[in-house]
Order: sequence, then C-alpha cells, then structure tokens
Amino acid sequence: MIKVCVVVASRANYGRIKYVMKALDESDEIELQLVVGASTLLDRFGKAINVIKEDGFEPNKAIYYTVEGETLLTQAKSTGLGVIELATAFDELKPDYVVSVADRFETMSTAIAATYLNIPLIHLQGGEVSGNIDDRVRHAITKLADFHFVATEQSKERVIKMGENENSVFNFGCPAMDVIANADLSIDNDIMSRYGGVGVSIDWTKPYILMIEHPVTTSYGDGFMQVNELLQALLEFKDYQKVVLWPNADAGGEDVSKGIRVFRENNMSENFHFYKNFSPEDYIRVLANASCAVGNSSSFLREGSFLGMPAVVVGDRQNNREHGENVAFANYERTDIISKLQGQLGHGKHEPSDLFGKGNAGQLIAEIIPSLKPTVLKPITY
Repeated sequence: MIKVCVVVASRANYGRIKYVMKALDESDEIELQLVVGASTLLDRFGKAINVIKEDGFEPNKAIYYTVEGETLLTQAKSTGLGVIELATAFDELKPDYVVSVADRFETMSTAIAATYLNIPLIHLQGGEVSGNIDDRVRHAITKLADFHFVATEQSKERVIKMGENENSVFNFGCPAMDVIANADLSIDNDIMSRYGGVGVSIDWTKPYILMIEHPVTTSYGDGFMQVNELLQALLEFKDYQKVVLWPNADAGGEDVSKGIRVFRENNMSENFHFYKNFSPEDYIRVLANASCAVGNSSSFLREGSFLGMPAVVVGDRQNNREHGENVAFANYERTDIISKLQGQLGHGKHEPSDLFGKGNAGQLIAEIIPSLKPTVLKPITY
C-alpha cells in the first residue's frame, strides 16, 4: 500500500482537499494518513477539526503550531515551528508522499519538512498568481514539490515555465469544485441553526450579502481601516441581511478581527450576523444562495465562478488571480464598494464557468498517484 499523508492546516485547506482525501481513502492501493494542525485546532477559527471528524476522517496527528498574535513576526515563527513539528510527524508516519495545498505559511512548513526528509511532495494549486506574499510562497513551494496538480491551464503553463518537468504537472481542476458538484445547494433555517454565531438573527430564506475579509500581509497594519470601510459600506444596504465570516490566521488577522469587533459593538441593532466557520458543504450553501459576496476571499473567484455568483473583490489580495465574469473589483473606499455592490446586486447571477475545473478533480488525482515515479534528484528543465 502507498502511504499518502495529507496535511490540513486551515479551514480553507480542508474545503480544497476534502474530495482528494475522500478518493484516497476509498482507493484499494492507497493508505490515507492525515495530519491536522495550526488554526484547524483553534476555537476562534471555528475548530475545523470537528468538521473533519464529523466527515469520518480521523487524524493520525493533531499538531499545535500557530503562535498567537497574527503579526508578521508570529507568522514567521509559526512557519518555523511548523517545520519542526511536521518533520517529527512525518518521521513517525513515514509516508511515501506528502500532500500540501496552496500558498499559506503552513503550506511552506509542510513543503520544507517533507523535502528535507526526502519525502516526495505533491502540491495542489501551484502556478497561480494573486496579489500578495502568497505568490512568493506558492512559487517557492512549486520549486520544492515533485508533482503538481494545478487548477487551470494558465497555472500549468507557469509551473512548466518555472523549470518543472511537464510530465509532473497535471491539470484536473481544483478539488474545491468537487464540493459544489456533489453538494445539495439548498439552504434553510433548520440546516444553518447549528452554527449559532453572534448578531441579529438571520433568516436564510431572505436576501443576504456574504462578507469575508482576510488580512493582506503586504499592507500589514491597514487591516482595521480596510475592514471598517467595507463594513461601513454594507450599512448602506438596509434591505439585505449581512453574513460576516471571521478572517483567517494570516499576519494582520488581529487588526481585521478588532475592526469587526468594534463595528459589532457599535452596530448591534443593525442587520449583521457574525460566524466563525462553516463545513465545506454548508459554506457552499451560503455562497450559492447569497445575493452577492464581498471582500477578498479567493473562493469568490474560484467557487464563485463555478456558481456564477455575483462578487465584489475588494483591495489587491486577489487582483492578479484568474477569474470568471462574476467578479467586479473595488478599492477600499466605501463609495467605490457601494457602487460595485449596487452593480452586482442589480445584475444578479452570472453565467457559470468551468475555469477552475468540472468537479471531478479528487478522483482523478487519487487515480494517478499510484503511477507516479518520483526521482531523488529534480533537474531543472531549461
């Protein structure tokens, strides 16, 4: 049996990799190993490990390596601590492959630990460009990885241009689309009642705007101002409920969280409700049924394009990422955000796009792993 170790280190990671894990677990040729760590274990980020266990996956290891603070310094320290802890986990589990997702600091930890232990690294979502430090991390991981499962043709071309062997680069689309393809997209108050949250009660059968604002590491220190402009803009839309999801653990996260808390305390009677986390399937319900999504989550461009969901992407966190026709871009001035939101709300649903895949990536990735042939040395191809 081939032992394949998947590392899940954030709630977003899990949504991206769930259907790969499912296919690996069902394979007769593969033993799935699972390491869960970092913010997936923390209550203030929704404790996604509980969702993972509810889905039937039992982690082989659960590792704490998030240093408190959400500053540039703690992000760097968390990366180093992750290398140490993950190296120990990999040494004990002795996988044949390690699988890591995307472009976060936790992904860098995974890549470094696996590489120095001579464990072939499989990287998902390489070759993309966004607009902040994630680009550097993503491309660095590409050079560490042995095999690349990218999400678009442009991404495949970029990875090959970075000197990677074209025979090690596969475009099966993004496994996050698998969640949508297999999900019941209907939503109601009974389904969503288990999430609690804080704020004015949401009636999921009535119109709402979904907001997700993550910190932007390249404009560290501006998070409070940025999220405040966005929230103040949403105050103008009195006819819509507002669903706000808590930011991730990147540097600057505490500034964004503080901005949300200050706004919440001063606007308790306004039509806002604040949540920590949803399961991958329930997040898709929330996204699919929103009147519009606003903020800087990559899901607005990826899953949003697959759904044709109207979205306003604010700031430069995603300004270079591929996207469908469903996206309008705004700066952090509330007047611009209001204008773009009005346009998208007036437009309604867009034509769905398969730019990021057709919803079958997980199975295709699991099927090809047994035929991969890793080499000790990875020569550059130009």
